Amino acid sequence: MTKTKNTFHLISLGCSKNTVDSDSMAQLLIRDGYQPVDKAARADVLIVNTCGFIGPAKKESILTLRKLAKSKRDNQILIAAGCLTQRYGTEVADQVKGIDGILGTRRWMDIVQVVRGLRKTKHPQPLYHLPEDATVGTDEADTVRATINGASAYLKIADGCRRPCAFCAIPLIKGTAVSRPLETILDEARRLRDGGVRELNLIAQDTTDYGHDLGLKDGLAILLEKMSESVPDLDWVRIMYAYPGYVTDRLIDVMASSTQVLPYLDMPLQHAHPATLYRMKRPSNIDWVYKTLDKMRSKIPNLNIRTTFIVGYPGETEEEFAALEEFVGAMKFDRAGAFQFSFEPGTTSEPLGDPIPPEVKEERYARLMEIQQGISLQSNQAQVGRMLDVLVEGFDNGLSVGRSYRDAPEIDGYVFVEGKLAIGEIAPVRISGAMAYDLTGVPARQTIQL
Repeated sequence: MTKTKNTFHLISLGCSKNTVDSDSMAQLLIRDGYQPVDKAARADVLIVNTCGFIGPAKKESILTLRKLAKSKRDNQILIAAGCLTQRYGTEVADQVKGIDGILGTRRWMDIVQVVRGLRKTKHPQPLYHLPEDATVGTDEADTVRATINGASAYLKIADGCRRPCAFCAIPLIKGTAVSRPLETILDEARRLRDGGVRELNLIAQDTTDYGHDLGLKDGLAILLEKMSESVPDLDWVRIMYAYPGYVTDRLIDVMASSTQVLPYLDMPLQHAHPATLYRMKRPSNIDWVYKTLDKMRSKIPNLNIRTTFIVGYPGETEEEFAALEEFVGAMKFDRAGAFQFSFEPGTTSEPLGDPIPPEVKEERYARLMEIQQGISLQSNQAQVGRMLDVLVEGFDNGLSVGRSYRDAPEIDGYVFVEGKLAIGEIAPVRISGAMAYDLTGVPARQTIQL
């Protein structure tokens, strides 16, 4: 087998925001004459874009690097990039022998420079490239800050975070929130549409903070309004990662009035007991949550809400957890996920330690997800008989597989449709059945017996 000259193999770990950085690095490498390959053994350059958000993600990143380092040939170079290296640089190299280069998340756009330096001269010690400059939106090397998967794409509108959440290491890794220029985002939306993208998922650490550093009030609402004017033929626009307390009346009105902006909101709440939220340094006004969600549900027909919670946070009593259970049962979120608290040194929660035993965390997690599973099933059952537009993403065993407006990529459910529909099509589907997380249906042109 002949190996192609100048090849790279890139593994992206963690969230969709990390995947966007990975794809941006790939754009730059391809522009420099490299070709991506799907097997590490065929690559000249091995890159792992790591995740350093919580303990399990850090462990996965280290294990992935060790596996590649162990099988690495003498003429291959291994680069550890991303969140884990930005935060723990030298420690990563100490834990994984065989790493040639260390690149932080804030200077992903220097990947070609790092590769050239490593291939030009042998480095007995890892080459570190960890400047902390905030260059978001000003030094992106003319890359499209998006990840495309078929007819769907994630588009990054900002990076970093200025929120004080005690459990979160993102500000330590990414720095404060920096919004990308509005016109740049709109230009990329047009380019993505022209390339066949039909669904745009707007992402940032906090999308509702978009534009604050640009002097914009209601920046996300303004961006959505401008997007509707600039790319009115883009079918779906989805909002991810909203922050409690910053879903404004103007944003609600835009969601209610725009046929392009999906009636879907991803808003991680993290907990429901004021004392727990106070220790988390999160918004603790639960009354705001009730009032705002009631307002949204009354103004936005068929609104679908996703949220996320943390169980086992330091000091979480059984009473506090019971309040979370009651809240989830009362609010009936269409989608909800949960994580068990992961102790992160360096965050402001560090002095609290990690006193909740693992078995208690696991038990609370199971209880909460059991409640949510029943709610999700009820929410799905309410869709039976409805007509939903479905973005078709694949075909297998006689079924087309896609997602409705209710399903964000990767984290929500699917709609399984009888027969073969064109991939990339948005097809009307009549829903015929419901499971806890997925739906079944038939194309609208067919009839079904309910």
